[in-house]
Amino acid sequence: MFKTRLLSGILLVVIALATIIPGNDILLALLLLVSLIGMSELYKVRNLHVSLPGIVGYAAAAACYVLIRLQVKGSGESEVLAFFDRQGLGLLVIAILIILMAVYVFSYPKYVAEEMMLVFFGIFYVALMLSYVYQTRMIPEEGVYLVWLVFLSSWGCDTCAYCVGMLIGKHKMSPKLSPKKSVEGAVGGVVGAALLGAVYAAAVSHFGDATASLVVYAVICGAGGLISMVGDLAASAIKRNHEIKDYGKLIPGHGGILDRFDSVIFTAPIIYYLSVFFMI
Repeated sequence: MFKTRLLSGILLVVIALATIIPGNDILLALLLLVSLIGMSELYKVRNLHVSLPGIVGYAAAAACYVLIRLQVKGSGESEVLAFFDRQGLGLLVIAILIILMAVYVFSYPKYVAEEMMLVFFGIFYVALMLSYVYQTRMIPEEGVYLVWLVFLSSWGCDTCAYCVGMLIGKHKMSPKLSPKKSVEGAVGGVVGAALLGAVYAAAVSHFGDATASLVVYAVICGAGGLISMVGDLAASAIKRNHEIKDYGKLIPGHGGILDRFDSVIFTAPIIYYLSVFFMI
């Protein structure tokens, strides 16, 4: 099992390096693919992954990524593109809701309201949140360094929390949802993530072509680590509610996309907005 997890982890790192370093459309395309698979895993808990509402959700995710690319790359001199650049996301949210409600009422009683809500939720919970990996990478000048804080804070916090929890964990953080997680482990995870952020900043300043603040990177990474635990527990809660062990089996030894990226989903937006804030 360990060997399988290790080999899968190495493959994930190789794919990440091959797409995140160049960034741009290759990263956006990969994130869209990952998002669609993650959405299908989420929709599968209610058998919606091959349904008409599910297809609407997938199409909405693709449209969302097109708009995000437009916002990052700019609209040029086109007034039409400029309109979608300014108003596109709000317009898309309304359009998705209307289309889903149309599917709901014209196919009634095939689907229930909770299923429509799940489809709507999945677009933002998976696709939109993961898009912030791309948006962080595309931050001018420092994006190529800042984007790695997404993974460093989420997976680093998880590793540090596990180690500290095994050593000194006594007080349960969420006994009914995740009995093995402790308050001590959570604190250790956040502190560990902050320290990893500081070490990473020192490495960037020494080996890279940017000057990274140890304090800023530590704060960003620590905050990301804190939020990553919410993402981890949220994914676990959804699985518990639907009595499933894993979302999928796509990644041997790890489970599905949502099993591996549950914390990244929450961390990516936090890293992006904190990075932008500290750059002001």
